[in-house]
Amino acid sequence: QVQLVESGGGLVQPGGSLRLSCAASGSIRSINSMGWYRQAPGRERELVATITSGGSTNYIDSVKGRFSISRDNAKNTVYLQMSSLKPEDTAVYYCNAEVMLYYAFAIQDYWGQGTQVTVSS
Repeated sequence: QVQLVESGGGLVQPGGSLRLSCAASGSIRSINSMGWYRQAPGRERELVATITSGGSTNYIDSVKGRFSISRDNAKNTVYLQMSSLKPEDTAVYYCNAEVMLYYAFAIQDYWGQGTQVTVSS
């Protein structure tokens, strides 16, 4: 069993910053890609940023230059540093990991519980 635990969400004023973290634990052999998704009220869930095991990153256009994704492979943790936040960034943020289980030759997607980010004055 694998669990992803998120932290770092909260209420911030426009232009402010937040840092989200997501730590994976359990029967993990390795983790391929990790990413952050978000879902705003009345919107579909969208991919925000991804990072591969080799460190290659990808971002949606709306967050480029403002958000930065990183990971610590030794800790099985992914981070999302968010700056210059806008009200449009308000959403529940979910982390995702493609996990290779230690006991099987299989990759399984796991999701965090979600953390609320609210950008408002």
